[in-house]
Amino acid sequence: MNILYEDKHIIVCLKERGLLSQDGNGKPSFTDKIKEHTKSEVYPVHRLDKDVGGVMVYALTKSAAAELSGQVADRTMEKNYLAVVHGNPDEGKMEDLLFFDRGKNKSFVVKKDRRGVKKALLSYETLSRAEDKSLVRVTLHTGRTHQIRVQFASRKMPLYGDRRYGGRDEEKTIALWSFRIAFNHPVTKERMSFELLPTEDKAFREFYKNNRLTAE
Repeated sequence: MNILYEDKHIIVCLKERGLLSQDGNGKPSFTDKIKEHTKSEVYPVHRLDKDVGGVMVYALTKSAAAELSGQVADRTMEKNYLAVVHGNPDEGKMEDLLFFDRGKNKSFVVKKDRRGVKKALLSYETLSRAEDKSLVRVTLHTGRTHQIRVQFASRKMPLYGDRRYGGRDEEKTIALWSFRIAFNHPVTKERMSFELLPTEDKAFREFYKNNRLTAE
């Protein structure tokens, strides 16, 4: 495991692609790996899609979980992502109504509020461009299922490799990465920030040329 920080209250680490971020009814999960490492209970406070990797924080006590969950709810926990999208956006915000269809395991942008529909808000800026693709930095203001993927796809800018939401690339790895998380320590209240850039993914490597990949 790639551990960025650990104490008796929390652990910050790199979630691998291909693993559920939370317990999945008997399916292998990243939570299981953390339990094996810490020999203690582990409490997820936020999620990443199974096929998305990057930085996550987990609580190791119930009180820490409650405190961090509160920061997720009041948006004092910052979550930033890097994504490679088709198209050339500039910068701005996306605000939509999303409905998650559990049967299809897919989210949809809808026009009217109804049962099961939730507001979704993110902001983004383009860091670099390469031909018909762009590297964007995304800040999530809400945490809806597949939010970044469906909001960009609904504007005809699907993420590279994301076949579920309109990507037609041969590459099957979704070009989405949780590169930064910031929060207040649940006990000491110290503001903490952790970053980890994607260095191995094919889609991101293209932007390393001429030092074009940066989180700043």
